[in-house]
Amino acid sequence: MIAPAYVGSGLLVGLLVGMTGVGGGSLMTPLLVLLFGVHPSTAVGTDLLFAAATKSVGTTIYSAGKTVEWRIVRRLAAGSVPMTLLSLWVVAHFGTGSRAVGAMVTTTLGVALLLSGASLLCKGWIIARAGAWFPRLEQDSPAWVTMLVGAVLGGLVTLSSVGAGALGTVALVVLYPRLPMVRIVGADIAHAVPLTLLAGCGHWWLGTINFTLLGALLLGSVPGIVAGALLARWAPDKLLKFGLGVVLAVVGGRMLV
Repeated sequence: MIAPAYVGSGLLVGLLVGMTGVGGGSLMTPLLVLLFGVHPSTAVGTDLLFAAATKSVGTTIYSAGKTVEWRIVRRLAAGSVPMTLLSLWVVAHFGTGSRAVGAMVTTTLGVALLLSGASLLCKGWIIARAGAWFPRLEQDSPAWVTMLVGAVLGGLVTLSSVGAGALGTVALVVLYPRLPMVRIVGADIAHAVPLTLLAGCGHWWLGTINFTLLGALLLGSVPGIVAGALLARWAPDKLLKFGLGVVLAVVGGRMLV
């Protein structure tokens, strides 16, 4: 049976994602682990397919509006796909139920949450300092730098399902400061689809997907995202993202304790 608590969690996370554009994996995975006691590997695997399904809708919308910078998507994927496969191999080698994998996933999740929270709280400062430290980034960044960012995101997302949203957006703003924000968000969302789908299918192969849980989360998140998008015009964006950043930092610290 589908537990109403899972549907409600999907609805809550969907509302936040619809209003702020971030927080899907950053909130859902720790929620499943800390509140519902789901095994970290199962929580990550299930959330990856959850993210792939929800972000496919976003990619369709951005692609229809011709606001996806596919050149950046290809560069990110060139780094993230090999790292995703490598990370899946590591998990398969040690076994999804092993204590080592559980500790690795929990630690990676905590670190990724702390980084995501910091990126939300200090986004403006990070971008300003990066521009001062690396003035050449005012021009088009080398392809290998974007590929390196993609590799980092691939490892983080595969092991924790966190990082594709908040971290990816901040990194692309730093690397491509002249690009309109809508195209950066479009590229980040478009890249997240193959990344989360590949990682999610890998976890499916490893047997760490709970499809009943996935269905319940989607049942709540789809109307939540729609409602959140409609409420976004009245919601205090900066206040919401500040609060979300604090929550992510606190939860990340809790995962590492």
